[in-house]
Amino acid sequence: MLAKVASCALVGLDGVLVEVEVNIAYGIPAVTVVGLPDTAVQESRERVRAAISNSGMTFPLQRLTVNLAPADLPKEGPAYDLPIALGILAASGQIPGDVLKSSLVVGELSLDGGLRPVRGALSAAYAAREAGLESVFVPATNAAEAALVPDIDVYPVEHLIALVEHVLGLDTIPVFDRRQLPDTPTPLGVFTDFAEVKGQEHVKRALEVAAAGNHNMFMIGAPGTGKTLLARAMPGILPRLTIDEALEVTRVYSAAGMLSPETPLLQDRPFRAPHHTVSYAGLAGGGQWPRPGEISLANRGVLFLDELAEFSSKSLEILRQPLEDRRVTLSRAAGSLTFPANFMLIAAANPCPCGYFGDSLRPCTCSPSTVTRYARRISGPLLDRIDIHVQVPRVDYDKLTNAKPGELSAVIRERVQAARDRQEKRFASMSNKLVCNADMGPREVRQICLLDAESENLLKSAVRQMRLSARAYHRVLKLSRTIADLDGAQDIQARHVAEALQYRTMHDTA
Repeated sequence: MLAKVASCALVGLDGVLVEVEVNIAYGIPAVTVVGLPDTAVQESRERVRAAISNSGMTFPLQRLTVNLAPADLPKEGPAYDLPIALGILAASGQIPGDVLKSSLVVGELSLDGGLRPVRGALSAAYAAREAGLESVFVPATNAAEAALVPDIDVYPVEHLIALVEHVLGLDTIPVFDRRQLPDTPTPLGVFTDFAEVKGQEHVKRALEVAAAGNHNMFMIGAPGTGKTLLARAMPGILPRLTIDEALEVTRVYSAAGMLSPETPLLQDRPFRAPHHTVSYAGLAGGGQWPRPGEISLANRGVLFLDELAEFSSKSLEILRQPLEDRRVTLSRAAGSLTFPANFMLIAAANPCPCGYFGDSLRPCTCSPSTVTRYARRISGPLLDRIDIHVQVPRVDYDKLTNAKPGELSAVIRERVQAARDRQEKRFASMSNKLVCNADMGPREVRQICLLDAESENLLKSAVRQMRLSARAYHRVLKLSRTIADLDGAQDIQARHVAEALQYRTMHDTA
């Protein structure tokens, strides 16, 4: 007898429908799984056998063939346990074979028949809705995540027995109540408040500008000047995620298996700070079954790279495409996958190996050639893609001991939000979905970043004297537009261009 159950494969961030076909025939008892399964899928034979037996049902002692179609799509992970178990029960006549024909089923089985959470439940729910299915059965811990997708019924399954009783009509599993989903923003996580950072007012201003327009930023200074502290204060001034951005971020974390059942919808912008020993695949994503890397986990948030010059050149150079295209493409022999990578890069570095080149108090012990080689670890093309470059000097003793509190992050955040609101209103009439000034392309820059005569002359002179590239020219214009938005100005003025240019003085491009 043949039975079919709909399931889902996770390809990148997208769910692809997989039809689990189970056929029972006479012969030597055996279970064969075909359809390009990986080791975890092959091992489902033993998990399913134990789960069915320990749930009080009969595992058929016949020849079982399980086909995962389409056969040319690789299958990985334990999410096929539950649909395989249902297919075996249906093929052996223990449950009706057509009850779940309009449903999608995913779930990992424990040996006692309990359900464990799986990766990509959110993508599976999207795939089920797009395929026109009516419902999706997922482990109970994944139910809130899957319920973020509207217009489809989500059934939380605790145990294989509970699903069998639901199918037989003995005890119905209630549809997940979407009223259980959080409808108010969660409190902000723990972060450093800008009021706690003494001095460095110009760096705080640069971070405010970066947050207002989603611009990349590079800080350079001696050890202990507060670069890391300032970067970790960034989440406190970033605006909340919109609902579309929150779903996009949640989908990435769901595919990576990093979504907590307690927070099915991520509402705070990610802050990722990988160590400089991170591998190429760890940063960009990859593996035999490609998963999102750090730059995708930082999507719609901040990617903080401390000690930038200590990262391998291979890891740094892969940042070029994401910084331009806001996505990262992983190409493999079997095909290519694209993950979102619309992040704000905040980088920090020492000026030399000892860290004290140019310091006002401690002498540098590095030779000039050593300082030059250290600086060349960060390529010019990468620096050219960073909008804001600032020096972080040593903080004076008087400022360190000043008891007067600084400006609160909440106050700065209000200004950042007001600037973002102006940008959202400006981009609302455009066909392409832009969110921040940093997202603008050359066409939008020509339309929006208009200069008066004074500003034009100032920028023209700066381009010649600073030898700015065409990319840097456009980035200065976008940065000027953000500064004007923070100022509440309708048009870009000379003072806005002047401030934008001062953030490029550390880096001249040939």
